[in-house]
Amino acid sequence: MPRFTAENPAMKHWAQMQERGIIWGMQALLKVYLLFGRTVLQIFLYPVVSYYWLVNSKGRQASLDYLQKVSAYLPDKRIQTGLLGSYRHFICFANAIIDKLAAWSGALSLQNIEYHGREAIMSHVEQGQGLLVLGSHLGNMEVCRVIAYLGKKVTVNVLVHTKHAEKFNALLNRYAKGGAMNLIQVTEINAATAMTLADRIEAGELVVIAADRIPVTGHDRVVRADFLGKPALFPQGPFILASLLKCPVYTLFCLKQRGKHLIHFEHFSDSLSFPRKQRDAMIQRCVQKFADRLQTYCLQEPLQWFNFYDFWQAGDD
Repeated sequence: MPRFTAENPAMKHWAQMQERGIIWGMQALLKVYLLFGRTVLQIFLYPVVSYYWLVNSKGRQASLDYLQKVSAYLPDKRIQTGLLGSYRHFICFANAIIDKLAAWSGALSLQNIEYHGREAIMSHVEQGQGLLVLGSHLGNMEVCRVIAYLGKKVTVNVLVHTKHAEKFNALLNRYAKGGAMNLIQVTEINAATAMTLADRIEAGELVVIAADRIPVTGHDRVVRADFLGKPALFPQGPFILASLLKCPVYTLFCLKQRGKHLIHFEHFSDSLSFPRKQRDAMIQRCVQKFADRLQTYCLQEPLQWFNFYDFWQAGDD
Protein backbone atom coordinates (compact mmCIF):
# COMPACT_ATOMS: atom_id res chain seq x y z
CA MET A 1 0.00 0.00 0.00
CA PRO A 2 1.35 3.48 -0.80
CA ARG A 3 2.41 5.68 2.08
CA PHE A 4 1.40 9.30 2.01
CA THR A 5 4.22 11.54 3.18
CA ALA A 6 4.19 15.25 3.79
CA GLU A 7 7.61 15.43 2.17
CA ASN A 8 6.21 14.59 -1.26
CA PRO A 9 5.71 18.02 -2.90
CA ALA A 10 3.46 16.63 -5.62
CA MET A 11 0.81 15.63 -3.11
CA LYS A 12 -1.08 18.66 -1.86
CA HIS A 13 -2.91 17.66 1.30
CA TRP A 14 -6.45 18.90 1.90
CA ALA A 15 -5.42 20.03 5.40
CA GLN A 16 -2.93 22.49 3.89
CA MET A 17 -5.85 24.51 2.52
CA GLN A 18 -6.39 27.54 4.73
CA GLU A 19 -9.47 27.40 6.91
CA ARG A 20 -11.66 30.33 5.92
CA GLY A 21 -14.53 29.62 8.28
CA ILE A 22 -13.88 30.54 11.92
CA ILE A 23 -15.94 30.19 15.04
CA TRP A 24 -17.26 33.74 15.33
CA GLY A 25 -18.49 33.62 11.75
CA MET A 26 -20.45 30.43 12.39
CA GLN A 27 -21.86 31.89 15.57
CA ALA A 28 -23.01 34.99 13.69
CA LEU A 29 -24.68 32.85 11.01
CA LEU A 30 -26.37 30.76 13.66
CA LYS A 31 -27.78 33.88 15.35
CA VAL A 32 -29.09 35.19 12.02
CA TYR A 33 -30.73 31.81 11.41
CA LEU A 34 -32.35 31.68 14.86
CA LEU A 35 -33.60 35.27 14.68
CA PHE A 36 -34.73 35.55 11.06
CA GLY A 37 -34.91 32.05 9.59
CA ARG A 38 -33.57 30.36 6.50
CA THR A 39 -34.72 32.85 3.85
CA VAL A 40 -32.96 35.81 5.43
CA LEU A 41 -29.84 33.76 6.09
CA GLN A 42 -29.65 32.83 2.41
CA ILE A 43 -29.59 36.54 1.56
CA PHE A 44 -26.42 36.80 3.65
CA LEU A 45 -24.97 33.52 2.51
CA TYR A 46 -25.22 33.66 -1.27
CA PRO A 47 -22.99 36.73 -1.77
CA VAL A 48 -20.42 35.20 0.55
CA VAL A 49 -20.41 31.92 -1.36
CA SER A 50 -20.22 33.74 -4.68
CA TYR A 51 -17.15 35.61 -3.50
CA TYR A 52 -15.64 32.42 -2.10
CA TRP A 53 -16.22 30.62 -5.42
CA LEU A 54 -14.47 33.41 -7.30
CA VAL A 55 -11.38 33.64 -5.10
CA ASN A 56 -10.97 29.96 -4.21
CA SER A 57 -9.36 28.82 -7.45
CA LYS A 58 -8.18 25.47 -6.03
CA GLY A 59 -11.59 24.58 -4.69
CA ARG A 60 -13.23 25.69 -7.93
CA GLN A 61 -10.86 23.58 -10.04
CA ALA A 62 -11.38 20.57 -7.78
CA SER A 63 -15.14 20.98 -8.23
CA LEU A 64 -14.76 21.19 -12.01
CA ASP A 65 -12.58 18.06 -12.12
CA TYR A 66 -14.96 16.13 -9.88
CA LEU A 67 -18.03 17.01 -11.95
CA GLN A 68 -16.18 15.98 -15.11
CA LYS A 69 -15.48 12.57 -13.58
CA VAL A 70 -19.11 12.14 -12.58
CA SER A 71 -20.23 13.16 -16.06
CA ALA A 72 -17.84 10.69 -17.69
CA TYR A 73 -18.97 7.93 -15.35
CA LEU A 74 -22.67 8.63 -15.97
CA PRO A 75 -22.84 10.03 -19.51
CA ASP A 76 -26.59 9.37 -19.79
CA LYS A 77 -27.42 11.45 -16.71
CA ARG A 78 -26.21 14.69 -18.32
CA ILE A 79 -24.46 16.09 -15.27
CA GLN A 80 -23.98 19.85 -15.56
CA THR A 81 -20.26 20.57 -15.71
CA GLY A 82 -18.21 23.70 -16.43
CA LEU A 83 -18.28 26.90 -14.40
CA LEU A 84 -22.06 26.92 -13.97
CA GLY A 85 -22.01 23.37 -12.64
CA SER A 86 -19.20 24.26 -10.24
CA TYR A 87 -21.06 27.36 -9.03
CA ARG A 88 -24.16 25.24 -8.38
CA HIS A 89 -21.91 22.85 -6.44
CA PHE A 90 -20.79 25.70 -4.17
CA ILE A 91 -24.36 26.98 -3.76
CA CYS A 92 -25.38 23.47 -2.71
CA PHE A 93 -22.61 23.63 -0.12
CA ALA A 94 -24.00 26.95 1.11
CA ASN A 95 -27.41 25.39 1.60
CA ALA A 96 -25.76 22.51 3.42
CA ILE A 97 -24.28 25.05 5.85
CA ILE A 98 -27.80 26.30 6.60
CA ASP A 99 -28.88 22.72 7.20
CA LYS A 100 -25.96 22.29 9.59
CA LEU A 101 -27.15 25.30 11.55
CA ALA A 102 -30.67 23.88 11.59
CA ALA A 103 -29.39 20.56 12.91
CA TRP A 104 -27.25 22.23 15.57
CA SER A 105 -30.06 24.47 16.78
CA GLY A 106 -32.56 21.64 17.03
CA ALA A 107 -34.72 23.17 14.30
CA LEU A 108 -34.89 19.85 12.48
CA SER A 109 -37.75 17.65 13.56
CA LEU A 110 -38.67 14.08 12.74
CA GLN A 111 -40.86 15.48 9.98
CA ASN A 112 -37.69 16.64 8.23
CA ILE A 113 -36.06 13.21 8.46
CA GLU A 114 -36.61 9.95 6.65
CA TYR A 115 -34.69 6.94 7.98
CA HIS A 116 -33.49 3.87 6.15
CA GLY A 117 -31.98 1.07 8.23
CA ARG A 118 -32.86 2.72 11.55
CA GLU A 119 -34.17 -0.47 13.15
CA ALA A 120 -30.74 -2.07 13.42
CA ILE A 121 -29.28 1.07 15.03
CA MET A 122 -32.19 1.25 17.47
CA SER A 123 -31.60 -2.36 18.48
CA HIS A 124 -27.97 -1.63 19.40
CA VAL A 125 -28.90 1.60 21.19
CA GLU A 126 -31.61 -0.06 23.26
CA GLN A 127 -29.12 -2.72 24.35
CA GLY A 128 -26.60 -0.06 25.33
CA GLN A 129 -24.15 -1.27 22.71
CA GLY A 130 -21.78 1.27 21.18
CA LEU A 131 -21.16 1.48 17.44
CA LEU A 132 -18.55 2.79 15.06
CA VAL A 133 -20.14 4.65 12.16
CA LEU A 134 -18.23 5.35 8.95
CA GLY A 135 -19.35 8.67 7.49
CA SER A 136 -18.14 10.86 4.67
CA HIS A 137 -18.25 14.39 3.27
CA LEU A 138 -21.34 13.50 1.29
CA GLY A 139 -24.38 15.36 2.52
CA ASN A 140 -24.71 16.47 6.13
CA MET A 141 -23.34 14.31 8.93
CA GLU A 142 -24.56 16.96 11.39
CA VAL A 143 -28.03 15.51 10.97
CA CYS A 144 -26.63 12.76 13.22
CA ARG A 145 -28.00 14.93 16.01
CA VAL A 146 -31.47 13.57 15.37
CA ILE A 147 -30.18 10.14 16.40
CA ALA A 148 -31.07 11.51 19.84
CA TYR A 149 -34.68 10.80 18.95
CA LEU A 150 -34.10 7.05 18.65
CA GLY A 151 -35.96 6.42 21.88
CA LYS A 152 -33.37 7.53 24.43
CA LYS A 153 -30.70 10.16 24.65
CA VAL A 154 -27.64 9.07 22.77
CA THR A 155 -24.22 10.69 22.82
CA VAL A 156 -22.70 10.93 19.37
CA ASN A 157 -18.94 11.48 19.13
CA VAL A 158 -17.71 12.83 15.80
CA LEU A 159 -14.00 12.75 15.05
CA VAL A 160 -12.88 15.90 13.22
CA HIS A 161 -9.58 17.38 12.11
CA THR A 162 -10.35 21.07 12.63
CA LYS A 163 -8.35 22.91 15.27
CA HIS A 164 -11.54 24.75 16.25
CA ALA A 165 -13.22 21.51 17.38
CA GLU A 166 -13.55 22.44 21.06
CA LYS A 167 -15.08 25.84 20.26
CA PHE A 168 -17.47 24.32 17.72
CA ASN A 169 -18.39 21.70 20.29
CA ALA A 170 -19.29 24.34 22.86
CA LEU A 171 -21.25 26.33 20.28
CA LEU A 172 -23.41 23.55 18.95
CA ASN A 173 -24.14 22.01 22.38
CA ARG A 174 -25.19 25.45 23.65
CA TYR A 175 -28.18 25.14 21.32
CA ALA A 176 -28.46 21.35 21.46
CA LYS A 177 -31.79 19.59 21.74
CA GLY A 178 -31.95 15.98 22.83
CA GLY A 179 -28.74 13.95 23.00
CA ALA A 180 -25.30 15.48 22.98
CA MET A 181 -22.91 15.62 20.06
CA ASN A 182 -19.22 15.83 20.86
CA LEU A 183 -16.64 16.91 18.32
CA ILE A 184 -13.32 15.23 19.10
CA GLN A 185 -10.32 16.87 17.48
CA VAL A 186 -7.74 14.36 16.24
CA THR A 187 -4.78 14.62 13.90
CA GLU A 188 -3.99 10.93 14.02
CA ILE A 189 -5.44 7.80 15.55
CA ASN A 190 -3.00 6.63 18.20
CA ALA A 191 -3.19 4.35 21.22
CA ALA A 192 -4.51 7.12 23.48
CA THR A 193 -7.25 8.00 20.98
CA ALA A 194 -8.25 4.36 20.64
CA MET A 195 -8.47 3.93 24.42
CA THR A 196 -10.65 7.04 24.77
CA LEU A 197 -12.98 5.89 22.03
CA ALA A 198 -13.11 2.36 23.47
CA ASP A 199 -14.45 3.89 26.68
CA ARG A 200 -17.12 5.73 24.67
CA ILE A 201 -18.12 2.52 22.90
CA GLU A 202 -18.23 0.68 26.22
CA ALA A 203 -20.60 3.36 27.52
CA GLY A 204 -22.99 2.65 24.64
CA GLU A 205 -22.14 5.79 22.67
CA LEU A 206 -21.74 6.21 18.91
CA VAL A 207 -18.43 7.14 17.34
CA VAL A 208 -18.58 8.67 13.88
CA ILE A 209 -15.51 9.06 11.66
CA ALA A 210 -15.25 10.24 8.06
CA ALA A 211 -13.62 7.60 5.88
CA ASP A 212 -13.10 9.65 2.73
CA ARG A 213 -10.14 11.90 3.61
CA ILE A 214 -6.50 10.93 3.97
CA PRO A 215 -4.86 11.50 7.38
CA VAL A 216 -3.70 14.95 8.44
CA THR A 217 -0.25 13.60 9.32
CA GLY A 218 1.99 11.87 6.83
CA HIS A 219 2.67 8.87 9.04
CA ASP A 220 -0.41 6.73 8.56
CA ARG A 221 -0.97 4.45 5.65
CA VAL A 222 -3.52 5.06 2.93
CA VAL A 223 -5.13 2.68 0.48
CA ARG A 224 -5.85 3.03 -3.22
CA ALA A 225 -9.41 2.28 -4.19
CA ASP A 226 -11.37 2.75 -7.37
CA PHE A 227 -13.76 5.68 -7.12
CA LEU A 228 -15.73 7.04 -10.07
CA GLY A 229 -13.57 5.02 -12.43
CA LYS A 230 -10.22 6.38 -11.22
CA PRO A 231 -7.83 5.35 -8.42
CA ALA A 232 -7.98 7.57 -5.35
CA LEU A 233 -6.45 7.42 -1.89
CA PHE A 234 -8.61 6.61 1.12
CA PRO A 235 -7.55 6.51 4.78
CA GLN A 236 -6.69 3.22 6.38
CA GLY A 237 -7.15 4.59 9.92
CA PRO A 238 -10.95 4.28 10.30
CA PHE A 239 -10.80 0.56 9.51
CA ILE A 240 -7.86 -0.07 11.82
CA LEU A 241 -9.78 1.81 14.51
CA ALA A 242 -12.76 -0.46 13.93
CA SER A 243 -10.56 -3.52 14.45
CA LEU A 244 -9.28 -2.06 17.73
CA LEU A 245 -12.73 -1.16 19.05
CA LYS A 246 -14.14 -4.62 18.29
CA CYS A 247 -17.67 -3.35 17.86
CA PRO A 248 -20.29 -3.41 15.11
CA VAL A 249 -19.56 -1.10 12.19
CA TYR A 250 -22.15 0.75 10.12
CA THR A 251 -22.01 3.29 7.31
CA LEU A 252 -23.97 6.52 7.38
CA PHE A 253 -24.95 8.57 4.35
CA CYS A 254 -27.35 11.50 4.59
CA LEU A 255 -28.72 13.02 1.39
CA LYS A 256 -31.19 15.83 0.97
CA GLN A 257 -33.90 15.00 -1.53
CA ARG A 258 -37.24 16.69 -2.11
CA GLY A 259 -36.70 18.89 0.93
CA LYS A 260 -36.11 15.95 3.29
CA HIS A 261 -32.95 14.56 4.84
CA LEU A 262 -32.71 10.87 4.01
CA ILE A 263 -30.48 9.07 6.52
CA HIS A 264 -29.17 5.74 5.28
CA PHE A 265 -27.66 3.35 7.83
CA GLU A 266 -26.09 0.21 6.40
CA HIS A 267 -24.48 -2.68 8.21
CA PHE A 268 -20.79 -2.91 7.29
CA SER A 269 -19.49 -5.59 9.65
CA ASP A 270 -20.26 -7.20 12.99
CA SER A 271 -16.61 -6.65 13.86
CA LEU A 272 -13.42 -6.12 11.88
CA SER A 273 -10.29 -8.16 12.43
CA PHE A 274 -7.13 -8.18 10.33
CA PRO A 275 -4.80 -11.17 10.86
CA ARG A 276 -1.20 -10.17 10.23
CA LYS A 277 -0.64 -12.30 7.12
CA GLN A 278 -3.85 -11.10 5.45
CA ARG A 279 -3.90 -7.60 6.90
CA ASP A 280 -3.15 -5.54 3.80
CA ALA A 281 -5.45 -7.49 1.53
CA MET A 282 -8.34 -7.44 4.01
CA ILE A 283 -8.00 -3.71 4.66
CA GLN A 284 -7.92 -3.13 0.91
CA ARG A 285 -11.19 -5.03 0.52
CA CYS A 286 -12.80 -3.04 3.34
CA VAL A 287 -11.72 0.27 1.87
CA GLN A 288 -12.97 -0.68 -1.59
CA LYS A 289 -16.26 -1.82 -0.07
CA PHE A 290 -16.66 1.60 1.56
CA ALA A 291 -15.63 3.41 -1.63
CA ASP A 292 -18.26 1.45 -3.56
CA ARG A 293 -20.98 2.45 -1.08
CA LEU A 294 -19.85 6.08 -1.15
CA GLN A 295 -19.95 6.05 -4.94
CA THR A 296 -23.47 4.61 -5.00
CA TYR A 297 -24.85 7.43 -2.88
CA CYS A 298 -22.63 10.07 -4.44
CA LEU A 299 -24.08 9.31 -7.87
CA GLN A 300 -27.58 9.87 -6.50
CA GLU A 301 -26.79 13.47 -5.53
CA PRO A 302 -23.42 14.47 -7.07
CA LEU A 303 -23.62 18.10 -5.93
CA GLN A 304 -23.79 17.02 -2.29
CA TRP A 305 -20.24 15.63 -2.07
CA PHE A 306 -18.17 18.40 -0.51
CA ASN A 307 -14.48 17.51 -0.90
CA PHE A 308 -13.16 20.68 -2.55
CA TYR A 309 -9.63 19.47 -3.19
CA ASP A 310 -8.01 17.23 -5.80
CA PHE A 311 -9.22 13.92 -4.47
CA TRP A 312 -7.56 11.84 -7.20
CA GLN A 313 -4.18 13.53 -7.63
CA ALA A 314 -2.28 11.11 -5.38
CA GLY A 315 -3.94 8.04 -6.80
CA ASP A 316 -3.15 8.55 -10.46
CA ASP A 317 0.52 7.65 -10.31
